[in-house]
Amino acid sequence: MEDQLRKHIEKVVSISDKEFAHVLSHFSKASYKKNDFLIQRGEEVNHCYYVVSGLMKLVYDDVDGREHIASFAMKNWWESDFTAYFTRSKAKLALQCIEDTQVFCITLGNYYKLAAQLPKMGHFFLEKSNAGHMASQRRILSFLTSSAKERYGQLLKEHPTLFQRLPKTLLASYLGVSRETLSRMSS
Repeated sequence: MEDQLRKHIEKVVSISDKEFAHVLSHFSKASYKKNDFLIQRGEEVNHCYYVVSGLMKLVYDDVDGREHIASFAMKNWWESDFTAYFTRSKAKLALQCIEDTQVFCITLGNYYKLAAQLPKMGHFFLEKSNAGHMASQRRILSFLTSSAKERYGQLLKEHPTLFQRLPKTLLASYLGVSRETLSRMSS
């Protein structure tokens, strides 16, 4: 697990063995089973998660009880209810495992401490944050400017393995369509 985190960091910044040991001391490891929640709506969000293995969904349940999937998080992704994490407020989103999942967890205090103590990690976190902002904007724009069929094609192009790993109901929720519409698009 540690080697995967180090390789992930080194795609952005170089890091010595001593520096990596220091970085690692700011994280904890956790394993979750399928259907476990890492974050539940209304709770405090104490961690940001780096996914080592597995698959999770970040969801919002509306007042009618419908689940809206904001994102999927798989190997090498970072996920949390970032608004709640950074503002120390209650979660509006839930983070749930779709598969057995292993993660590295970092508290907000350790996030800031690590960024201050090791500026290259501050740069790393900034790069990851920027990538997340850009992905969110692309997703918003796709809902504003693309048809469901185009969103389906884009997801298939960017993340084809999701179509083998996820039930159609989850894919449909992520794409903002009914399961029946997804079935018509995929046939």
